Amino acid sequence: MDTLLILERLDRLEKLLIGSKEVLTFDEACDYTGISRSYLYKLTASGKIPHSKPNGKMLFFEKRKLVDWLLQNKRKSQQDIEAEALSHAMRHRAHR
Repeated sequence: MDTLLILERLDRLEKLLIGSKEVLTFDEACDYTGISRSYLYKLTASGKIPHSKPNGKMLFFEKRKLVDWLLQNKRKSQQDIEAEALSHAMRHRAHR
C-alpha cells in the first residue's frame, strides 16, 4: 500500500475518533475547529473561548461548548431577511 494512502487513511480514522469524543485536548480542538494553535492559545489566554484547565497546565474543551461558541453571532441570509420583511408587511397589512 502506498505511504500516502496509509497516511490519508490514518488521518480519516483520527477524525472519526475525535468525532466520538466529548472532551478535546488543545491539539484536537485545533483540528476540530480549524483554528490555528497560536490563535486558539490567544482565545484561551484572553478568556474568549470556553475551556478548562484542571491541572493548571493542559487545556481541555467540551465539544458542545466549542460548537456553541463557533456558531455565535449568527448572520441571517438575504432570503431569511426578505421572508421576515414579507411576513412583517403581511401582519401589518392584516391589522389595518
